[in-house]
Amino acid sequence: MTRKSNLNERSGRSARAARRAGTAGRTARAEKSETALHFTAVNGILAGAGVVTVSLGYYLLGQGSITAAPLLLVLGYVVLLPLAIIR
Repeated sequence: MTRKSNLNERSGRSARAARRAGTAGRTARAEKSETALHFTAVNGILAGAGVVTVSLGYYLLGQGSITAAPLLLVLGYVVLLPLAIIR
């Protein structure tokens, strides 16, 4: 006897009941995947804009900008990238 069947016998569950319990778990996972995030073209555009904005912010920061660079970095990290994930 295998260990798994020993556990089922000790708990009073038949092998058939154990298989049904396993199937119920798979059904719950399938329902969960229906509520997963769906990425569309809008998400891609927002993510691309966020990456470009952050890249431009770091470039300007390297050039010595103390006004535009932080604004672009905040816009990219706090607004555009989260919107790309949430929306």
